[in-house]
Amino acid sequence: MSDQKIRVAITSGDPNGVGMETIMKVFADPRMTDSITPVIYSHPEVMKIHKKANNIEEFQHNSVNSADEALQKKVNVVNVWKDYKVDVQFGKADRDAGMFAFKSLEAAVNDLASNKVDVIVTAPINKDTIQSKEFDFPGHTEYLAKFANTDKVLMFLVSDMLKVGIVTGHLPLKDVAQNISKEKIHEKLGLMIESLVKDFGVHEPRIAVLGLNPHAGDNGLLGSEEKDIIIPAIREASERGQLVYGPYGADGFFGSGNYKKFDAVLAMYHDQGLAPFKAIAFDQGVNFTAGLPVVRTSPDHGTSYDIAGKGIADESSMRAAIFTACDVYRKRKEYREYGSNPLKKQETRDNRDDQRE
Repeated sequence: MSDQKIRVAITSGDPNGVGMETIMKVFADPRMTDSITPVIYSHPEVMKIHKKANNIEEFQHNSVNSADEALQKKVNVVNVWKDYKVDVQFGKADRDAGMFAFKSLEAAVNDLASNKVDVIVTAPINKDTIQSKEFDFPGHTEYLAKFANTDKVLMFLVSDMLKVGIVTGHLPLKDVAQNISKEKIHEKLGLMIESLVKDFGVHEPRIAVLGLNPHAGDNGLLGSEEKDIIIPAIREASERGQLVYGPYGADGFFGSGNYKKFDAVLAMYHDQGLAPFKAIAFDQGVNFTAGLPVVRTSPDHGTSYDIAGKGIADESSMRAAIFTACDVYRKRKEYREYGSNPLKKQETRDNRDDQRE
């Protein structure tokens, strides 16, 4: 493997939230630049305001005009707001802040597409204030899927202790049931299994599938989706050789710790999967978009307006998002070289060792 440092694009997110605070806290530790070259898409004045308000004196940065100029062992900042006045208003939902967040995201994604950076980590946005002609999407996941010209992606919340994907994404609860089908479940299972193998190095992953209704429908008493859709989908997946089990009632499944027996969990809708995930793994949780040709992660929290500018935001999830992006990038390189056979990787290493002797 090359010793070349991974170039990590990091978007600002909403400047009125905690995203920039968490980024600066992460990179206040100079050891963070030992193995990566960070490129933050923001504005020097925004950094200055956050640094002072949140008392992060240890943070230092290097201003560059382009990611091409990024220096190793430095925290590089690209100015994405040259033509506008900087106005940070902590805790306020503001259209200018939404535009700032989009300009940061747009610049980072363009540099990723141009191979100026290797992976992208997105800080939290306000999904309302960022809306515009250029960003008409429910969130980052859908924007990046459109940019990559694919509609087959999986919102995948990951940590060392738990990984959760969802069948339906940012949808009103009233629309969930009608958007669940065998085809959609098979699609998400396929994306999840492929990601576990290629992105996380899991050999023959075991997947638990949750039911839609309370107690997984109680044999049709509380709903027919399990009998008509979910159970047949699980049966077909098993016949294909996939290690898929369920459906499980979500409350008992997480409450009993049953999730520990599986490599990942497929939930039917947003809160069914994300609420227990964040209860179990909030500080270390990462939002990963599986199915993209590029690597994108994000912390698993939002803008947290209520604590913005107070210096008390926890940077653990941002740090985990950066490390996860780099880990996935390396795993994908290994997969391209060795495939899914862990023995092939070991044989290659043994041969290299023999050649050195």
